[in-house]
Amino acid sequence: MIRKNPRGDLPQVHPSAFVDPTAILCGLVIVEENVFIGPYAVIRADEMDINGHIDPIIIGAHSNIQDGVVIHSKSGEKVVIGQRTSIAHRAIIHGPCTIGNGVFIGFNSVLFNCQVDDGCVVRYNAVVDGCHLPAGFYVRSTERIGADTDIDSMPQVSADASEFSEDVARTNNEFVSGYKRIQNEF
Repeated sequence: MIRKNPRGDLPQVHPSAFVDPTAILCGLVIVEENVFIGPYAVIRADEMDINGHIDPIIIGAHSNIQDGVVIHSKSGEKVVIGQRTSIAHRAIIHGPCTIGNGVFIGFNSVLFNCQVDDGCVVRYNAVVDGCHLPAGFYVRSTERIGADTDIDSMPQVSADASEFSEDVARTNNEFVSGYKRIQNEF
């Protein structure tokens, strides 16, 4: 469902993107080309700051937002999802938040008030809160990373993890054309 927010902003979805009919996009959301947005995802850019301002939620080209993902932002802060990035099932991205290109965010993970640079992998059930992950960092499953975390002790993304991330992105990218082709079939 594509709908306006109370301020009247309507999502902008590139014609080549696929948005599942059960997903909800509300407000100042920009979806770039060849993006896959899966069932029951919710992307809401509707909360304003005290001056009535809202920054957009931007989903970069060739990215995928999988089933049940929630993307929202406090007080109209910006959320940017880079290109070729995968946000896996039921993850929560709560702005302000910037996620780079070629990033993998695992299912049930929560990201808030953070910056995740290009090529990072955040595995399932992890929390990234109030910090900056430089390019190529690997967050293990169930790990909590915050402002007080010693980033230097974190591993870099392995070749296997990078290949896995690329395979997920490729698979979901193929869904775009497949689901667009059958979208009017019942």
